[in-house]
This record gives sequence, structure tokens and C-alpha cells, in this order.
Amino acid sequence: MQMDKAMRAPVAILSVYAPSLTMTSHIHRIEVRYREDPRQKTRTDRIRSLGFPVDSVELVDVYTIATRARDFSHAELSEIGAQLVNPVVQEYTVDQATRAAFDYAIEVGFLPGVTDNVGTTARQTIEDYSGYRFGEGEAVFSSQLYLVSGALSPDSVGRLSTTLANPLVNRVHVKTREEYGERGMDPAAPFVSLHELPTAETIDLELDDTELARLGKEGIRDPLTGERRGPLALDLPELHAIRDYFRGLGRRPTDVELESLAQTWSEHCKHTIFASAMDDDVPDGLYRTCIQAATNIIRKKRGDRDICVTVFTDNSGAIVFDDTFLVTHKVETHNSPSALDPFGGALTGIVGVNRDTIGFGLGAKPCINVYGYCVGDPETEPALFRGKDRERPILSPRRILDGVVHGVGVGGNCSGIPTPQGWCYFHDRYVGKPLVFAGTVGVMPRVHGDRKLYEKRARPGDLIVMVGGRVGKDGIHGATFSSEALDPASPVTAVQIGDPITQKKFSDVIVKEARDLGLYRSITDNGAGGLSCAVAEMAKESNGCHVFLDRVPLKYPGMAPWEIWISESQERMTLAVPEESLDAFMDLMQRREVEATVIGRFTSSGRCVVECHGAVVMDVGLDFLHDGLPKKHLRTTPVVSRNPEPAAPCPDRLDSTLLAMLKRKNICAKEFISTQYDHTVQGGHVLGPVQGRGRVQGCATLTKVVPGSDRGVGLSQGLFPLYSEIDPYRMAIAAIDLAIRGLVAIGVPLDTIALLDNFCWCSSDDPARLWQLKRAAFGCYDGATAFSTPFISGKDSMFNDFSGFDAENNPVKVSVLPTLLISSIGIHPDVAKAVSMDAKFAGDLVYVIGETVGDLGGSEYFMHLGSLGNRVPALDLEEARERYGRLTKAMERGLVASAFPVSHGGLLVALAKVSIAGRLGMEIAIHPAMRPDYYLFSESPGRIVVTVSPECRQAFEEAIGSDAILLGRVGGKDLRVTAGTPIIDLPVADLEAAYREPFGGY
Repeated sequence: MQMDKAMRAPVAILSVYAPSLTMTSHIHRIEVRYREDPRQKTRTDRIRSLGFPVDSVELVDVYTIATRARDFSHAELSEIGAQLVNPVVQEYTVDQATRAAFDYAIEVGFLPGVTDNVGTTARQTIEDYSGYRFGEGEAVFSSQLYLVSGALSPDSVGRLSTTLANPLVNRVHVKTREEYGERGMDPAAPFVSLHELPTAETIDLELDDTELARLGKEGIRDPLTGERRGPLALDLPELHAIRDYFRGLGRRPTDVELESLAQTWSEHCKHTIFASAMDDDVPDGLYRTCIQAATNIIRKKRGDRDICVTVFTDNSGAIVFDDTFLVTHKVETHNSPSALDPFGGALTGIVGVNRDTIGFGLGAKPCINVYGYCVGDPETEPALFRGKDRERPILSPRRILDGVVHGVGVGGNCSGIPTPQGWCYFHDRYVGKPLVFAGTVGVMPRVHGDRKLYEKRARPGDLIVMVGGRVGKDGIHGATFSSEALDPASPVTAVQIGDPITQKKFSDVIVKEARDLGLYRSITDNGAGGLSCAVAEMAKESNGCHVFLDRVPLKYPGMAPWEIWISESQERMTLAVPEESLDAFMDLMQRREVEATVIGRFTSSGRCVVECHGAVVMDVGLDFLHDGLPKKHLRTTPVVSRNPEPAAPCPDRLDSTLLAMLKRKNICAKEFISTQYDHTVQGGHVLGPVQGRGRVQGCATLTKVVPGSDRGVGLSQGLFPLYSEIDPYRMAIAAIDLAIRGLVAIGVPLDTIALLDNFCWCSSDDPARLWQLKRAAFGCYDGATAFSTPFISGKDSMFNDFSGFDAENNPVKVSVLPTLLISSIGIHPDVAKAVSMDAKFAGDLVYVIGETVGDLGGSEYFMHLGSLGNRVPALDLEEARERYGRLTKAMERGLVASAFPVSHGGLLVALAKVSIAGRLGMEIAIHPAMRPDYYLFSESPGRIVVTVSPECRQAFEEAIGSDAILLGRVGGKDLRVTAGTPIIDLPVADLEAAYREPFGGY
């Protein structure tokens, strides 16, 4: 079949990675199919929903076995095939094409060098069964063969192939039924073949500023190909500082040194914007002035009641769980990789933040995962391209959403970590670059014997040991890549695919065995910047390191020293192992089938020294490596928002309006995500992602993490991206308030709650955007200190912009909404007293606690009306704090049957969700001093809808005071609202149908 341009693109991404059969002498295919595929209808319906006229799509799993040292006989291959199937429902063929009726065969596999988790697991299965150990140049590769029936045109087949594959990570082979014939698909063994220089190159920095700037933006020119290697993300002042440093040493830097400095100084690692002086009133930077200062003030004020254990200094933040245990929390972003490969980017994000947990102190156990996605409307397909002439189209929002959901699911489910908490937010400003948040909670004892497990320190003489996966070209320039906007030169090597199975192995052996045996003194994750950042960070503990790159285990030969040093290949940790403990440590790793390699030694030299094959390729002082970054002084420009206000009058009836609001994607059900994630594994589930008989998305979840304890970990969050464009200060207050209010609503006391901040900004070299950032940061300070909820961890991503072209070659820039995610973690003292959101009993009273005002700027209702508005609602922080304290005491007394915070969509949406969750109606009467629609859809912060038994009415109203406003009663099967006259009368069943409709087919 003649393939069109779109179909040819995936097989020629990197010529140096061309698939090869020459490395192997023996190649065999095992094809596995279901006798009756239970997945076929869902798969076919999904592809039809994307506009392809298919009758059916059958899926065949393919395992390609490539060996050199020996060949497997047909009998042996048949036995191997039996190990790869479920014999009750599946069948397989060996070196024979699958027989079926279809029109087109589309095989999708991985490009050379891309992590193939299924292939790796199949190889291990074959090794365990046969006893044969695969050597260099031998492997098992997985692929998926789609047998498509339907009247598709060649153009449709081409588009379908690019829908089923991602050209950055996949190879595609297409055949018609006639071409498929009796022989089937052609064998492919995608080994990597590299021809990199095994030595370090010296780099000339004696350039004019134009060439220096190009070096910083595009990277070092490769001496063999002449191509640029990818972004260093170094600006001119930084390059001048590096040039001056090496002038002082009387030599040029090597490429290893320059790449290492670029990783260490990247915005991703150093957070230069938050660290820099800003205007004349923030000389110490936003981080120290707003985030760190808030925590310091709160901790000092609390004294002996301080809940913080470790903040800002380790891979995660930690708070007290009880007298014995602590819990950690960290939320990361993986935005840029997820824009290019949603599955791999999200998977890498979640397993990476799992490692941040393992790398906290001497190793915490990951016990809860969380997620969050900001993406474009999945019903749209923006015509945006990374190159001119419609080259390299961006992925559609639907494809990004499907990919990131799948990636986080695979990471959590395969690691045995529950994923109860998460959210989605949709807006067209996220079409060019999605925001993908991934977080992990960990648990660990505070002490073991006489050791404080939350403290660690590498000592001079300790051996540097790398454990886990091997190093490859995947993940190169990840740190610098994520420090810049997406543009046509965005590097494909920045994308990785995680391997949760490998990670699960070393996670268990480290946390469950090696830690308590005292076999190492320090540990950290090989994340951004790979070894270059992990080893150099740990070297600060001992004041030096000496690394031998030729000892680092590689996925394939031929990598250059700079690539080995900065690669972010996944599933790796670096540990400081005392020499006297090495034998015991290595023996334990070998018994648990975890690869561990000594790659150097920590020293007290004050320098980071790296050798490769006997040559020193890096020798840089730690003081310059970590503290040589030039100081910046940033300036801001105030922004005044002037947006049109809605002109529509209040409707006489709000029935259709409420149904339309429940169908808004930021309000409706996302259960299709929740049900893909295992939230009950590890057995700690108390309040899950969906609650009540009607299965409505809760705002908070509750999980037990210590067996036998009455306590549980509550998790929630808040974000209001649209508010940022109107009033970023009030936006930050609203986000903090909702994150706290979500936990208060399930019964978590305010004095146990801590916060995390994730700033995902855009165009952060624009003074107007910096002003918004500054205002948001000051909002964080005021919100945190008012509630006395300390920040324990945070992360920022400052350049979430897409630069490319539209279909007519016009330059296009799409910047995300300035987005602040506030995550909250708190300790529930007795999970048996937790309060869920669903209405429980007919006859219960319905209250709203808190004040409603008519400021709807940035609200879902105003967006429904087509206008952004100009006034974001304010919050009296002191009153809110007191209100939440009173509600907590009422919950402790058992006075509250259900509670749910008012957030996106306002009071009426909250009432509808509480009704849907309980599948019970309500009779509500309101007497507002404003338009009824504004009252019902206002997103005023500080409010919680509660239901209360009539027997508890007096006690409840005395406990809450005048903040409790009685709205009506639970009962019947309809939601009825009157404002003098009836304005809503809808069956709860209709509300539920509208709530579920938007993602019903996902």
C-alpha cells in the first residue's frame, strides 16, 4: 500500500535509531489474540467516535523475540507462547500470521530506544521459564497489531494510523489485506545503533553575544552532524558567568561541564524567577518573601504545636501523622513532555513523584497518588502546527486527555499505589501545552532505633551507588526543555516512558528492607538532570564527589559522556553506601533482582569531578555549580482587567440553565477517569473519589495509611485559573480557601492541615505576567498565614507557552491561563467520624454555611453567559477561619450528616450534586437580596452545604451561629427551588443524566 506523508513520518524520526535486523541472527514472532475479544466493542466504538467509519477493530498483541547466541526451537517457542497467554480466553501463533477477516492491518510498535515495558516483562518471563539469559543485542519487543474492517479511504487509514501511534515514540507499518496475505506483517527488531563520540568535546565560549545567545537557546553544535543538540536554556548573563569562570581556570569548558551547569541552573531546578529580586519591595524574591516566610511565621507561632517535620529542603515535605509516623507530600508537573507524548509524559510524571517519596529522608513508602489535568476541550481539534506548511500538528485535546489519563493509571496501578484524588479543568488556553500534575503521599516511621529516618547525609568516602534502570538517550535535556516554551525545535529526546515494574522492585527493597538495615546514609531520585543533578546535590552533603561515567550501566553502547551524565532515563535512584555496608547492600539488591552499580565516591574536595575512560571530563567547584548563578532583578507592570459584563437578564425559570451548568466540563462527572484508577489497593480506602449512591465526584478523599490507626490522610485541592486574568491575588485566596474547605468538609481539623503550591505560569519574561505572579504569591502569603496552614512543598513551571503556526502559516502563540494549584493534606483524627457529601435521609435540613455575594467574575456561570466579568469574590479570612473551627466541632459531636464545599458553579450546583449523590430530592427556598441566578451560581468562597438531622437542629444552629442559613429540606425525587415563585423543578434523575452526559461515551 502506498503510504501518505502522515503515515511515513513515524518511521523516520531519528535516522540514528533505524530498526535493524543485522544485530541478531534469529527472530521470531508470537501473536496473541482473544478468541472472543471483550475489548473489541469498546475499542471499535471509541474509534468510531473519532470519526472513522470502521465496522470492527480487532487487537493482536505481538512479541518479537530476537536472539544471537542461540535460537529457540519451534517446540520451545510454543512453550514460551503458552506462558504469554491466558489459555482460557486467548490463543497464539508462532511465526505464523493471525488469520482473520479485515481490510487493513496496522502494526504499532516502539521506535528504537523507547522504553518497552511489555517487552521487558515478556523477556523476563522467557528468562524465568527457559533459564536462558538474554545478552547484549538480544531482546523481546512488543507491538500491537490492529486488524481493521471498514470502508476506509487511504487518507482515512493514514489518519487512523497517526491516531493509534505517536510519531515521537512509535513506528507504524500498514498493509492492506492483500498485502498481508498469508505471510502477515514483516518482522522488525528495533535495536539502537549509535555512533556517538566516546569522549568529551571542549566548547568555545569566546563568541559574540549573538552566537552565545544561540548557543543558550539551541544548544551545542554536534561535531559529527553539525546539528544543535537541544536547548541549554542559558541566557546571556549566565553564559557570561560561565565563560568568566573558565577563563579564571585558563581553559575552555567541556560539553559535559556546560551541559551539567545548564541542568543545575535551569529554571526547572533553580526556580530562578521565584528566587530573584522583584521590583523594589521584594528584594529577597517571591519564594523567601511569600512562601517560605509564611511557613516560618506559622511554625514560630505554633511552637510545640508545629505539625511540620521537613519543609522545602528534601524531595517532599513532611508533617506529623501521630507520635510514631510522619506523612510526606509532593506534587510535580510534567507539562512539556505530556504535550509531545501524553502517555509517556504522564507516566513519567507519576512514577517520578513516587521516587520523590522514596527519596525523602531515608525512604518513605508511597501510599497515595494524586493527579490533575488542565487540557483543551476534548471535543475540539485545533489546527495548530509546530512547523510551517502544516508540519508536525499538535496532538488533539482528546488525544492528550486519553494519554495522560492512561499514563497516570498505568503508573499507579502497576505500582500498587492507590489513586483516589484528582481533578480536571478544561479551557482552550491549554490546547498548545497541557498542564499535568502528579503527586504522591508517603508514610514512614519518624525513627528507627537511634536514627531519625527523616534525616540523611552522605559522608566523604561513601560509595556512589546507582540502582534501578539503565541509562539511555531518553530524557536528555528534560530539565532545560521544561524551562522553555514549546516551539518547533522542541527535542524528542526529552520524552521518556517510565517502567513502574522496575521501580516497584527497588521501592520495596529500599523502603521495606535496606532502609531499616541501615545499609546507606543518603538517597535521592535521579530526576531532572539525571546523574548530574542527583549526584551533585548529594555531593553538597559531603562537599565533593568523584564519578566514573564508564561504570554507569547503559541500555545500549555508543552514548557520549555528556549524554550519560544528564540523561533522565527513568527508575533510578542514587545512594550513599558506606564501604563497610557495600557487600550486604549489593547482595540484597541481587537477591531482589534490582540492578545496582558503584559509579564513584563522595569526597570532601569541594569539587564535582567526573571521569570517563580515564579522562577527566568535568572538574567544577561545587560553590560555582550550585551558587554561581547570576542574580537577577525582575520588574513588573501592573495589569488592570477590563472585560465585558454579561448583559442577559435573569431568566424566569432556571431549569434549563441548571441542566446546562451540570453539563459544563468543569462541573460534570469525570468518573471515567476515577474508575480507571485503583483507589482501594493497600486497603486504606475510607472516602473515595466518587461518593453516595449517585457516585458524584467528591472534593476530598480520605485514606488510612497506617494499619490499626484510627487516623487517616485527607487530601483536597483548589484552583481557579480564570480568576487570574481578573484578580490574581483573590485567585490565590480562593484556591487556598477551597483546598482547606474541602478537608474541613470531611471533618479534618484546620490545625492539622498543610499546603503545597504549584505555580504554572506563562510568558514569565513579560512584566505584566510577572505582576500577576507577584500578586498571586502575596495572596498565598496572606491566605496561608490567616488560616495558619504552612506550605511544606511546592513547584513552579514558568514558561507554559506554545509557539507555532496555524493552517495558513501565520505565527501563533498560545499561553496557558496563569494557573495556581493549591493542594492540601490533613490528618483526620478518627476516620469513623468522617463526613461524606451525599444527602442521607429524607427530612434532613439543608443549610449553607457562609455568606453569598454577587461577584461572579471568572465564574462558570459567567462563562456560560459568554463573559468573563471583572469582580472576583473576596473572602473575610478571619471569619472563615472561625467558621471552619465551629463546623469541625459540630462534626466531632456528630451533628452533621453530609457536607460539601461550594465551588465551581456555585450554590445551586453544590445542592444538585448533594442531591444526585444521595439520589434524594430537596425543597429549597431562597430570599436573596440580589438576582436569583447570581445568588444561586455565585462562587463566593468560604461556603459549605450541609445536611442535618432535625433532631440535631438546635445543637447545630447553636454551634454554628448566624453563619448557618437554613435553605430547606431533603426529600422526594425532585429538586425544587423557589425564590418567591418556583424557579426550578427537576427530577434528580434528570440532574444525574445531565451531570453524566458530557463524558458518557469515554
